[in-house]
Amino acid sequence: MSSSRLGSRLAVCLLNISEARRKYIVENIAKAALEKNGQKHPEASVLNIFSDQDYNRSVITIAASVDKLGSCVLAACLEAFRAIDMEVQEGVHPCLGAVDLIPIYPLSGVGVDECGAVARSLAKDLVLHVPGCSVFLFGEADLPKKRSLVQRRKQLGWFTRRDFSALEPDLGAAPARRCGLTGVGASPYVMNCNVTIDSQDLSVGREIAHAIRGSSAHGLKGVQAMAFPHEGKSEIACNVESFENQKTTDTSEGSQYVTYSVLGDRFSYVSPHYIEAQVKKLASNQGIGTIGRALVGFTPPECKNCAEYAIKENIGEFWKIREGVFM
Repeated sequence: MSSSRLGSRLAVCLLNISEARRKYIVENIAKAALEKNGQKHPEASVLNIFSDQDYNRSVITIAASVDKLGSCVLAACLEAFRAIDMEVQEGVHPCLGAVDLIPIYPLSGVGVDECGAVARSLAKDLVLHVPGCSVFLFGEADLPKKRSLVQRRKQLGWFTRRDFSALEPDLGAAPARRCGLTGVGASPYVMNCNVTIDSQDLSVGREIAHAIRGSSAHGLKGVQAMAFPHEGKSEIACNVESFENQKTTDTSEGSQYVTYSVLGDRFSYVSPHYIEAQVKKLASNQGIGTIGRALVGFTPPECKNCAEYAIKENIGEFWKIREGVFM
């Protein structure tokens, strides 16, 4: 397959796993995505690995041609379920599954509906190949309702539940503690951006998170925010959703909203710089500073550009040549 065809048919998975403290396990999971029958997969690349020791959670960015992405992610998941036991997992960040979240996003030449089909097929393969695996669906994979990840997590008590016996999966067996419950779905690209404030007072963090989330009166559109204790401070953890926007045309990261296109559809997202500035302003109003901002992986345009380059150059382990996560 030519690089031009690959460049027009790319999708990505930001695989969330409940392990960060054992680096070799995380990297084994990443490497599993790049092999097929013992051979390196030429149409896939692991672009980034973001591991947080305190959360005991890693996000592995797997990009591939849309026709191959499902099999790449499945291979990574099989390794993750083999290596991670939720009966002994500990970490600050809420989670329900050894493989906690499998979102599929379009990068170029692919619609979100096709990513939904990839996600549904992947979910079926997971419950077929992993004994005890349980799945809930969200977004374009959750037909016909297409309920968002936020809706599904609220329904399942994702942030608070520890009793697995009452959970009802969409696919698979009743959830058991070892594998837990895995979310599989598709949507326009969702970026993860975290800002740490210099305070141990989690109530202040929650107040800031409430102020910036999109559901608040003066919040940032597409931003889902929560506050978690993190390395002795408070971190404002944001899921930054892309949303359809036919009006905005700004592509500058310094603006509030940044626009990009996939298959002629125009999407926008809140700039990480703007999120950091808003958190800094709200924290400063209470006499508190900020420590830093972590972008978990890439902005949507960065992800597309890195994926096209890595696959064109056949760099499977792209994460090894990408330096840093702070911008």
